[in-house]
Amino acid sequence: MANLMRTSNPTLNDNTFRGEGIALGEQMTLTGTVNKTGLLVLLAMGSAAWTWNLTSHSPEQAYPLVILGVIGGLVVAVATVFKKSWAPITAPLYALLEGLVLGCVSEILNRIYPGIAIQAVTLTFGTLLGLLVLYRARIIRVTDKFRLGVVAATAGIAFFYLLTFILSFFGIHFSAVYGSGLIGIGFSIFVVIIAALNLVLDFDFIETGAASGAPKYMEWYGGFALLVTLVWLYLEILRLLAKMRDRR
Repeated sequence: MANLMRTSNPTLNDNTFRGEGIALGEQMTLTGTVNKTGLLVLLAMGSAAWTWNLTSHSPEQAYPLVILGVIGGLVVAVATVFKKSWAPITAPLYALLEGLVLGCVSEILNRIYPGIAIQAVTLTFGTLLGLLVLYRARIIRVTDKFRLGVVAATAGIAFFYLLTFILSFFGIHFSAVYGSGLIGIGFSIFVVIIAALNLVLDFDFIETGAASGAPKYMEWYGGFALLVTLVWLYLEILRLLAKMRDRR
């Protein structure tokens, strides 16, 4: 059972549903999680649309909101992970804060690369729906080897990002990886694939949570966890598309 409860998404781990069983009728369901995930996505998109418009007309007013989104989103995410019962409040708040960041980043990149934002949105949700269909049809199965591979790759990517961030303060940069050359594009494709595969682990984890009789508020937590992966996937797709545009 422990293996079934493992995922590389930091918001979902072995202890997420442990000891959460309650009375029938107040339990987490797949339908409820899907509905709440949809609401969180709408909140993020609404917030993003606002900062997109603000950035296009008055960037100096939007940038403080981006800082608020980054810091506030991190604080709220950590609070949600450690206090899951707060998810009905913190998950919508996280979605709104992330939207502040996504809207500004998307507008800036879309100004440089016209049409890139809608392409990234389409690819992100297309990937989500495609993988969901494959998962529900059991064409993609979450085996121990599959899970271990995705977890290891995700941890490696996180470590690499952290390492390059720290080294950048010492003037050490990885231009080949972050540039638009073949190495840079190849790396971005790899990261996008791993981010997408994390969605499969999230589907499996949420399904397990619903089957284990987790409380109703875990629907919000499941939606929050899925949104975390979607945000990562969207940003990585944006990065990949920008690199590909630079090669034209």
